[in-house]
Amino acid sequence: MARLASLAGIAAQVGYRRRPGRYGGKPAVVAENRLEQRFEATRPDQVWVTDITYIKTHEGWLYLCVVIDLFSRRVVGWSAQSRMTTDLALQALLMAVWRRKPTGKVMVHSDQGSQFTSREWQTFLHQHDLEPSMSRRGNCHDNAVAESFFQLLKRERIRRRTYPTRDAARQDVFEYIEMFYNPKRKHTNNGMLSPVDFEIRQQKPKEAGV
Repeated sequence: MARLASLAGIAAQVGYRRRPGRYGGKPAVVAENRLEQRFEATRPDQVWVTDITYIKTHEGWLYLCVVIDLFSRRVVGWSAQSRMTTDLALQALLMAVWRRKPTGKVMVHSDQGSQFTSREWQTFLHQHDLEPSMSRRGNCHDNAVAESFFQLLKRERIRRRTYPTRDAARQDVFEYIEMFYNPKRKHTNNGMLSPVDFEIRQQKPKEAGV
C-alpha cells in the first residue's frame, strides 16, 4: 500500500485538520465501487474521479471540488464555493461535461459524501450518460488520485496559508490548475509530461494514421 501511495504521489502533509461539517448518517443513493482502485484508463473521458477539499480564508472556508480524467490526470472540471453543497459538485461536473463533450459513457467515481449521493447528482449523471461509481465508506485509498491532487495543491501552492478572502483563494486555485498543473506540471504517470502535453502526444499518432 505504501508503494501504491508513493506512485500516486500521496505525501505525508495533510494540510488542515479534520474537514469541518457533519459526519455519519445514511447516504441517499449509493453506487457500487466499479473502479476498484484501477487508476488507469486507456483513453480520455473513460473514467473521471471527483472529490471535495477545503481551503481556509479569513472570510471562512472555501470548498473546492475537482473532476480529474484518469487517462492524463488532467483537471477537466472544478468549482469553488463558500458552501459544501450538491451544487458545488454539480458545477464542477458541468464544467467537465462542457469542456470535454464526451461521446461515450464515462464512469464518474466519487466518495459517499452527501453531494454525490443526492438525487440531483444521480439525475445529472443519468441525463449525461455518466456511470456512477463510489468508494467504500471511509476508505480514502479508493479515490487516491483525487486525494493525491489535493496533496499536491496544498503542498505546492497553499502551504497551510490562510487567504485574506475567498476570491483570493479562488484566484490562486485557478492559477494553479489552469496555468501550472494542467499545462506544465510533469507526471510520472504521463512519462514526465504534463496532462495537456500527454493528451496532445497521445492524439498525434491517431491523427498521423488518418
